[in-house]
Amino acid sequence: MSSEYRIFETERFQKDLKAIALGGDRRVLVKLRGTVYGQLRLQPRFGPQIKKLKGYTPETWRYRIGAWRFFYEVDDAEMIIFLTVASRRGSAY
Repeated sequence: MSSEYRIFETERFQKDLKAIALGGDRRVLVKLRGTVYGQLRLQPRFGPQIKKLKGYTPETWRYRIGAWRFFYEVDDAEMIIFLTVASRRGSAY
């Protein structure tokens, strides 16, 4: 059995990524899929840009890339990371 988590993008998350691309921030998407996904697959809760959000049920984490926040939940039993929302810092919380 693999010790890596699988990445699942919700429909909302995919819609948010399209909006980011249309807004001209393609470099954010390149970093997300090229670097961040690899890190999350191995250690979804540890890293300099990762923070657990307080007061969220189910437990929600965020990854920061510049002004963008990428929110996700972790299912340890199924080894899946559910990417739920991508948002600019000002409207994220």
